[in-house]
Amino acid sequence: MWPKLKSVVLQSLRFKESWVIFFILGIIMMNYPFISIFDKPTFVFHLPLLYLYLQIGWLVSILVIYLFTKANHLPKNQEDKKGEPR
Repeated sequence: MWPKLKSVVLQSLRFKESWVIFFILGIIMMNYPFISIFDKPTFVFHLPLLYLYLQIGWLVSILVIYLFTKANHLPKNQEDKKGEPR
């Protein structure tokens, strides 16, 4: 199941629209409404909530960029071991 899911996710990330959607989502998440939601005097694991939000957002953006580059390096006609196109 996991190899098939991985293949589907990487194939869907090859579309230019997904690049634009993730870029806009990243910009929205790092602007005023979301930043003000997490700018509270609350601590999670002894870390301020805003700091944790920014660090997790940064980590997720790095992961998305990694998946995009992985999807770009896939051959266009990737075939299974059985010879069937995916």
